[in-house]
Amino acid sequence: MDLSLSASASARRAERIVERMFRDYPGNMAVRFWDGQTVAFGAGSPAFTLVFREPLPFRQLILSRDPLRLAEAYFLEEVDIEGDLYAALHLKDYLQSLRLSAIEKAAFLCGALLLGSSADEDLDNASPNWRASLFTRLAGKHSKARKRQAIAFHYDVSNDFYQIWLDEQMVYSCAYFEAAGDGLDQAQRNKLDHICHKLRLKPGERLLDIGCGWGALIRWAVRHYGVSAHGVTLSRNQYEYCLRTIAGQGLQDWVSVELKDYRNLEGDAVFDKIASVGMVEHVGIENLSTYFGTARRLLKPGGLFLNHGITYDTEGWQKSISTEFINRYVFPDGELDTVSNMQRAMERSDFEILDVEALRPHYAMTLRQWVRRLESHREEALRHVPEMIYRIWRLYMAACALSFEEGGIGVYQILAGRRAKGLSPVPLTRRDIYPSR
Repeated sequence: MDLSLSASASARRAERIVERMFRDYPGNMAVRFWDGQTVAFGAGSPAFTLVFREPLPFRQLILSRDPLRLAEAYFLEEVDIEGDLYAALHLKDYLQSLRLSAIEKAAFLCGALLLGSSADEDLDNASPNWRASLFTRLAGKHSKARKRQAIAFHYDVSNDFYQIWLDEQMVYSCAYFEAAGDGLDQAQRNKLDHICHKLRLKPGERLLDIGCGWGALIRWAVRHYGVSAHGVTLSRNQYEYCLRTIAGQGLQDWVSVELKDYRNLEGDAVFDKIASVGMVEHVGIENLSTYFGTARRLLKPGGLFLNHGITYDTEGWQKSISTEFINRYVFPDGELDTVSNMQRAMERSDFEILDVEALRPHYAMTLRQWVRRLESHREEALRHVPEMIYRIWRLYMAACALSFEEGGIGVYQILAGRRAKGLSPVPLTRRDIYPSR
């Protein structure tokens, strides 16, 4: 058999299907097949080109019209995206909204079946199972054992990998841009200062950081505000990085860190101030009462608690393309809820809400800077992680940037106080949060 003719024939079948499939695509794009043939849609130069390197991923896309299958093919290097990645991500909405007649569906099915072997077999084989089977073997969603594994899945990829695209402080959460032209390093310093100002940190106070990451906040608070600080994390990589950095900066007398689940923290009214940045997303909706209840138990009466977390635009964490993608490839067991439900859970744990600030534009800007840094250091990143992980993080962060820009997800800093008799321990105005620089 002449394989080149066979490949060409299959590409011609695929071309006819694509011409119908993307006929109504509202933007400019192109599709390139495994034989090099390219089909363009829209007027002007394509914003991006979707490159199918072999028939199988194309066949899967046609049979399922599932954006997750397309994402998986990209991770496996069976599909590439040339050009504007952000524009290509809008394919998700287009594919989900595509409506075909019964005749068109039948024609697509017949055409797709001619491109390969058993559909069920191919679809099963296409899903990458790297590390994913781990979570099906662990009992108890949001149990302590499973939570340790879920955190390791995301944060213990490689400290070196994260250092390539994070800022100099290693802050893996939304930055705070006081001006649109702020660089990432400056914006993350702004954020650390902003949190410390909101907590009204004073020399000699004890600060707890729940989910301290690589320790940027606790080190910053000690150096610039004279507190003693304690952090907890479930990531061994983060924990070991914290120990090395604390020792390297000579902060052992004022900063401590534990590899510990927040639920195992002991004592009552231990800390003057508590911060939790980017942690609540891992807790699980059903565990919010435990999470906020633990923070309340550890906080002194009249103390302040700042919770910084991502929220969803609808209640609960309903199954969707977006939630499946995040839970399958990035944050196993991660769940988001609305900001109103977050506040309600805090109030039920006997917190008084003192201040709420929306930071959605800031996270969109942060993510675009992370993606830009990762892309510009691709070769260095691939010395620390496989190509698949590089592609997952690149696609995930770009998709999140669009979600923040479009309003599907948000991020809020909620400042609360442990209820006590009398007035709250914050000034009458917010003026002290924004000192002149």
